[in-house]
Formats: sequence, C-alpha cells, structure tokens
Amino acid sequence: MADIGPSSAAAAVLEERSRFQDMVRSLKHRNFQLFFSGQLISLVGTWMDTAAEALLVYRLTGSSLLLGTVAFAGQIPIAFFSVAGGALADRLDRRKIVIGTQTLSMILAGILAFLTLTHRVTVGEVILLATLMGIVNAFDIPTRQSFLVEMVGREDLMNAIALNSSMFQGARVVGPVVAGIVVYKIGEGWCFFSNSVSYIAVIIGLLLMRIPPKERPQTPHTSPLDQIAEGFRFVRDTAPIRSLLLLLGLVSIAAMPYSVLMPVFAVKILHGTARTYGMLMGATGLGAVTGALTLATRRGVRGMAKGIAVACGGFGTGLILFSLSHWYALSMFLLVPMGFSMMTQMASSNTLVQVMVPDRLRGRMMAVYSMTFMGMAPVGALLYGILAEHIGAPWTLRLGGAIAIVGSILFARNLPKIRNEAHQLIVAHEIAGKEPA
Repeated sequence: MADIGPSSAAAAVLEERSRFQDMVRSLKHRNFQLFFSGQLISLVGTWMDTAAEALLVYRLTGSSLLLGTVAFAGQIPIAFFSVAGGALADRLDRRKIVIGTQTLSMILAGILAFLTLTHRVTVGEVILLATLMGIVNAFDIPTRQSFLVEMVGREDLMNAIALNSSMFQGARVVGPVVAGIVVYKIGEGWCFFSNSVSYIAVIIGLLLMRIPPKERPQTPHTSPLDQIAEGFRFVRDTAPIRSLLLLLGLVSIAAMPYSVLMPVFAVKILHGTARTYGMLMGATGLGAVTGALTLATRRGVRGMAKGIAVACGGFGTGLILFSLSHWYALSMFLLVPMGFSMMTQMASSNTLVQVMVPDRLRGRMMAVYSMTFMGMAPVGALLYGILAEHIGAPWTLRLGGAIAIVGSILFARNLPKIRNEAHQLIVAHEIAGKEPA
C-alpha cells in the first residue's frame, strides 16, 4: 500500500474541514448563532423536565393511563391553538412572540419546581401545568419554525432546519440522562428548577438579535378565521404537502407516543431505575442526532421523499423489535436506529414542507405541521395509555409499529403521483434548484 504523503494528508484534513463547515453553514449567520446556543441550553432543560415529569407521575401513581393522560394534556392544546399561533406569526414580529412564549414557559416551569420542591405537588397540578404549557407551545412552535428563514435566509434554510433538529435531539440525548441521575440522587423538583432557569439563555439570545424590519402582509379586510382557512385550503389543494402531513399525522398517533410508555419498559420490563429510563431515552436521542446531522450535510432534496417512506418503515420495525426485547443492552442498541429513522422522517418532512410553501403562508403551514406532528401525538398518548392498561405496553408498541409500516408502504406507492407537483413547487419558490423530491 502506498504511503500517504504530507500533501495528501493535508488535503484530507482540508476536505474534512470543508465537510464540517458545509454541515454547519447556517451558523455563519449571527442571529442563528444566538438562537442555536440559547436553544441548546434551554432544550436540555426541557428534556430534563419531560423525563422528570414522567418519572414523577409514575412514582406518584404507578399508572400507565395517567402517564398517557399527562402527555395528552401537554400536547392536545397544540391541536386547537397552533393554527391561531401560525396566523399570528404571519402578521406580527416573530421574535417578540417567541420572547413572550419563552418567558411564559419559564414561569410555568418555575411553578412546577416550587410545588415539587415543597412537596405540595399532585397529579392534578401536573396535568394543569402541562395543559398551560401546551397552550404556550401552540403559539411558540409554529412561530419558532417560521422564524428560521428570517435568521438564515432561503439559501441556508434546509441546513438550519437540520441543525435545529439535531440540537433538539442532542438535548434529548443529554436531558433524560441527566434527569435520570438527578432524580435518582435528589428528586424531580431540581429538574424542573433547572428547566426554568435554562429559559434565560434563549431569552438573552433573542434580545441580542438584530433582525431587519420586515413588512408583514396587510390584510385589513380578511378576518383571522379566513386567514386560518386559507392555510388549510393550501394543504388540501397541494397534494405533496397533504401526503406528507397525512403520513406524519398517522405516525404521530400510532408510533410517536412510544416514549409515554418508556417508564414502564425501564422499570417493569427491564427491571431498572430512573437512570435506566434516562439511558433509554438518550439512546433514542443519539440515533436522532445522527439522523439530523446526516440531513445537515445535504445540499438538495433529491430522494428525500423516498427516504421518508423508508424511514417511516424503519421506525415501525424498530418499535416492534424493541417491544420484544427483555435485555437492557439489546433495547439500548435497538433504540439508536429507531431514533435515526424517526428523526429522518420528521426533519425531512419539515424541510420539504418549508421548501414548498410561500413565505406569506409559512407561519400557518408551520402551524398545520405542528398540529399534525405534535397535536395528534396527545391522542396517541391517551390511546397508548388506555391500550397499555388492557393489552400491555409491549403489544401496544407492536400495534403502533405495524401501523407505521403500513403507512410507509401507502406513502411510497403514492410518490409517483405527487413527484412532479412537488418539483414545480420547489422550483417556483427558488429552493433546491431543479431537484425533484
């Protein structure tokens, strides 16, 4: 084998550096740097809160049904209020809206921390605070998603979506693991406190941003209800977006709520502790981060729709295999590709929707996306809780995985019918050149 000379080694280093720079290219924008760093800290706190909340409810009640109920309460407001949040995002200053929602989230997390640390918390209060947080998220999520294009522009939008997803999932790796350790050592309340404090980072980042003034569409003769209806009509009349959202909604109901039952698998099936739960959630997050970073290296969307179908089928298969495992090491191993598949579908769907939607409807489309992705999940969470009480957690996951596999097959069979329209929409909005989805 020939030796690699100094020039070849230097070229390899430069190539690797170039690849890395390309993967994080949206971070060249100062506003996105501020957003990314603040959100990274805040999201670790959010995932600590999510994990600790599930462990708290399970410790207080030992009920799979109440685990599903709390998840339902925290996400169902998104189904009802996100369209209003999206309409607001298309009319008002998105940065100011996000500052407001993040501040409210900080206050709600602080209340939960106080109640838990003073040993006054009840399941009813957890459900109430989860509901209020869900209402805040209904306005926060579509606004944050549609705000990305203002931070990075159209050219780097796809990369920003992928990095944003990797940040979310990176926090998902760290947050539950840290939460498992903290809960095991000193209790759930300190996780809630950490989450409350973490919001300060993202609020500071938002305040330091310099966003050029941008005129919002003036529609004095159009009622808010008409604007919301316009967004739904666009989805109804646009086959590629409609197909993506239908598959996303199906998976959100049938497969995504698997995490609601993770405490059951950690404690009852794998005979572990809070730390076991954190490690399981972290394994899923590790796979998801890998999926998001893989997407970040992409320059175009060619083949992305086919990848969504494959990822959806892989997610469903992973759920079934995980439900069959009684070995901790095997369960950890299976959750990594499952997380990869889940993130590939979610982030790719977000990307394709954003590259096919006009700017004036971006907030409302992100609202419909949020309603489909997160608004349907609480229905699934409640169903998961009910099913797990009757047929057990493993069989509940197997059923959800089978439904996801069927959905992926139907979506793949429909792809030839929607490919041309997707291509025309992408070209019309000058995104990703002339690459068909």
